[in-house]
Amino acid sequence: MTYSIVAHCPRTGMLGVAVATAVPAVGSTCPYVKSGVGAVSTQSWVNPYLAIDALRLMEQGSSGPEALDAVMAADNGRDLRQIGVIDASGRSAAWSGKSCTTWFGQIVEAHFAVQGNMLVSAPTIEEMANAFRASEALDLAERLMLALEAGEAAGGDKRGRQSAALKVHHLEDYPLLDLRVDEHPHPVAELRRVYEIARLQLLPFVQGMPTRSDPGATAPDSVVKLLAVAPPQRPGGGGSLP
Repeated sequence: MTYSIVAHCPRTGMLGVAVATAVPAVGSTCPYVKSGVGAVSTQSWVNPYLAIDALRLMEQGSSGPEALDAVMAADNGRDLRQIGVIDASGRSAAWSGKSCTTWFGQIVEAHFAVQGNMLVSAPTIEEMANAFRASEALDLAERLMLALEAGEAAGGDKRGRQSAALKVHHLEDYPLLDLRVDEHPHPVAELRRVYEIARLQLLPFVQGMPTRSDPGATAPDSVVKLLAVAPPQRPGGGGSLP
């Protein structure tokens, strides 16, 4: 019912997930990320505990593939599951149960895995992988968006479209970006619109927030000035005037 990419940036250490489906609020159920540990997308007949437990195992020292093997071995519903996993060293793995709805499949390479089920055809994940490989010099969030857009253009979910999400973690326990389009006729395009605004307005705010090493950090003057004006007057626009 879903197509997704889990990925690691070897240049920055960022971890992230991008996902889209024809069910509402995919960002609330499928993507899980823990900074410095790993990223997971749990899908098909979703079992969130697969992602929760896989991240716990990776935090305890298991590799992404080892964590995936362990959680799937313990899951009696494994034939209905699909899951992509990556750890903070870029070791990736995926599982697609034999009872997933066709078309389903996965592509697993160093630093990313793409997976999808109930798709129009194989080019959805093939083009996602191509887009990610071809954008190595870009930031992880942009690469994930490009992959999601490539999957949508190649066919995507065979039932249509309804929601999409992008989640990226970097150095802190909180996300660098956590964007969701929970219900929309064109969720991937809407996610792109939201991402472009967030890149100009939200990202500077998050990058200036208190950190573990500097919990007393105050907002940079540039961020204070940016957020003091109405959204339509900021870079990228957005929002509406009263």
